[in-house]
Amino acid sequence: MAIRKSINLTQSAALKQILKRCSSFGKTKNSSDSSGRLPDDVPKGHFAIYIGDNRRRFIVPISWLGHPEFQYLLHRAEEEFGFNHDMGLTIPCEEDVFLSLTAMIR
Repeated sequence: MAIRKSINLTQSAALKQILKRCSSFGKTKNSSDSSGRLPDDVPKGHFAIYIGDNRRRFIVPISWLGHPEFQYLLHRAEEEFGFNHDMGLTIPCEEDVFLSLTAMIR
């Protein structure tokens, strides 16, 4: 039981870090800090991710963070790239696999 709780806390911390770095949740586009500005095409409640070797950009809803398959992709991204970099959230997944996953989540 304690192990499961520890895993949930770790996942929760990772999700909070993702939200803080990648989403428009709680931020405004008129921020005076240009480094904290988000692209205009990322609506509130969404975040940008990059998929595949070509780093194709996708805008996905924050609600997907709770989906088990998406959490698996996030775990793989953390293992391969970590979350502490300025390149955006990159997920090591082929585009066609990601598109299939998104079709299931919607």
